[in-house]
This record gives sequence, structure tokens and C-alpha cells, in this order.
Amino acid sequence: MPVLNRIAAYAEEMKTWRRHLHQHPELSFDCVQTAAFIADRLREIGVDEIHEGIAQTGIVAVINGTGAGPTIGLRADMDALPIEETTGAEYTSTVPGKMHACGHDGHVTMLLGAAKYLAETRRFTGRVALIFQPAEEDGAGGMVMVNEGIMDRFAITQVYGIHNAPNLPFGHFFTTPGALMASVDTAFVYITGKGGHGATPHDCIDPVVATVAMVQAVQTIIPRNVYALDEAVISVTQIHTGTASNIIPEEAMFCATIRSFKPDVRALLKKRFHEIVEGTALAFNVTARVDYDWGYPATINTPDEAAFASAVAAEVAGDEASHPNSNREMGSEDFSYMLEARPGAYLFLGTGPGAGLHHSAFDFNDEAAPIGASFFARLVERAQPVS
Repeated sequence: MPVLNRIAAYAEEMKTWRRHLHQHPELSFDCVQTAAFIADRLREIGVDEIHEGIAQTGIVAVINGTGAGPTIGLRADMDALPIEETTGAEYTSTVPGKMHACGHDGHVTMLLGAAKYLAETRRFTGRVALIFQPAEEDGAGGMVMVNEGIMDRFAITQVYGIHNAPNLPFGHFFTTPGALMASVDTAFVYITGKGGHGATPHDCIDPVVATVAMVQAVQTIIPRNVYALDEAVISVTQIHTGTASNIIPEEAMFCATIRSFKPDVRALLKKRFHEIVEGTALAFNVTARVDYDWGYPATINTPDEAAFASAVAAEVAGDEASHPNSNREMGSEDFSYMLEARPGAYLFLGTGPGAGLHHSAFDFNDEAAPIGASFFARLVERAQPVS
């Protein structure tokens, strides 16, 4: 069984924790009840230090090992999403319009399970810093915790995290050295023309046709400006304009999500996006304003730590269940800020068939929690062994 025996004994307790968290989702930095629940469990577990109120509702807890040594950081995000749940589970969300649709309730549970084991056994040197982070979905809580100095304050030398992955093989771990997840930027474009009657377009300056031209043109950036082997995505996700069938509107807007892995590609995408919007606006005699939100950077694993994490995953789950050179993906993750600050790695843990992330029918597979907890625990014992 790919679970440490002692952690296997916690399985029912971990399920209770996870389902409580699932029933009480909170958004962004407003994880007050979530943080209080975590802090109560940490006190029961017997960790050595609990530091609350980091990034408003974040927590860093410390467990001291046997003897001197470095500090390894383990991170779990804890915020939910503004989605109405449709799972029909008996432990469904009690908060209308909010649910744990990304499995952060499971991530917290995995880290608490590892904390219970590590506080009980202490078969490691140095310290473990347990990082419970708010606002992964919205607000860059990872960046805020880093900016508030957790890496230096707790002398963290390396940092690791896990994300559950529905519809990947149950109990399998996936990661890769280098870029694992993309950066994400968002562009909001506001176009202004001159409105009027749809029957007299010659008296108007039509923002609709300008918007259509811009949307079509920005789709040429990747195939014509980006090297074919440098993956990138531009997806226009919203277009808003108009109020009636016979009125040419005064204004229009569209927005796009823009994703890549390399800093130079990221900069090129921004440059070309602005150039195309400005040039098209000039051609169509409209004005255009671009609000370009520079979002999460790419999640980049350091090679040595990624290889080490994969080796630990193989020990926990078996060689056939550890995939150290997996495909990277265009999703994004604010654990990237922690990996910019310290060496480390991020992994996906397959949870088997089910609704996808951010779906109203998503539910974390409780059977995966002891596996993730075992990975975290063994990672610490292997990184900082007792001689």
C-alpha cells in the first residue's frame, strides 16, 4: 500500500477534517474559519510553533526535528472558489455560491496528516515549516507570503507543494524539471468610437468592427511571432458591446488570457499585443486602452529538487507511479512565487476519474489524502535524515 502505516491509521480522521473544510469554503484572503480550524488541529497535533495572520489569514507552523539542520517548507493552499456546488454530497458546501472546486480542502488535509506524523515521530533533523496559504485562486497569496518574508523569517532552504489531479491515474505523481506550469497574464482592452444609428454607419466610428479586427489580429501573434517550439497561448475569453440591434455602440471591450513559460516570450507577447491593438485602433479611427495585468509567473521546478521529489514519490507510490518527466501544462499557480524565492518542486497527484478542477461537480478523492501526506512526510525524512 503506497501509504506510511502510521498515516494510514489517520485516514478516517483526515476524511473528517477534509469534509469539514469542504462544508465551510472561504474565498481569497478571507479564510478566517479555515485558518482557525487549521490552527486548532495543529495545537492538537502538538507542533512547536504556530504563526498566524501572515498574508492576513495564512499560517506557518514549525515542527522541530531531532538535532540541528536546515528548514524545509511544505505548502498547502486553502481558499475556495465562487461556484455553486452540484456534487449532491452529504457534506456539500453550506455556503451558497462558494465551494472547494479545486481540492484545496484536500491539500490542507494532506499537509495536516503529514504534520501529525512528523510531530509524533520526529525522524528528521532541522525543522519543517508548514505553510498554509490563502488566496491562490485570486490575490496571489503566495506572493504576499513571500513578500512578508516567510522564507527568511523561518530560514526555509527548499520548498515543495502538491496539487491534486482528477482524471490522472490514482496515486501517481507527475512533475518535471524546469517549467511545469505557465505564467498567466490578462489583457483588458477598451475601445471607443462614435455611436449612432445602425442605418447610418457613415456618421459613426464603429468600435465593433475594430474589436473584431483586433481579436483576429492578436491570434496571429503566436503562429507568426513566437518560435514554434516555445509553447504559448492567447485565448480571447470575453467580448462585450452594444445594447440594441439598430444601434452602433459608442464602446466595446474584450479580454484575453495570455500564457507562456519563458520570460522573453512573455515579454514578446505583451509587446506585440500592445502594438497590434494600437495599430488596429489607428487603422479603424478608434481609441483603445489596454489594461495589461501582469499575473503569476511560470512555475519552475529546480532540477535537483524535482529529481529528488520524484525519487521520494517512487518510494511512496512505486517506480511505475512516479513520472519525473511529465508534460508541462498551460495552467498557472502562485506557488511559482515560492519557487522564485527558494529551490523546490511542485507535483501533481492523480486522484482518478471524476469531474475536473473548477467544475461545480468536483470533489476531492479522500483516498488520495494519505498518499499525499505520506509523500510530504517521507520527503522530510529523506531530505533531512537522522544519522
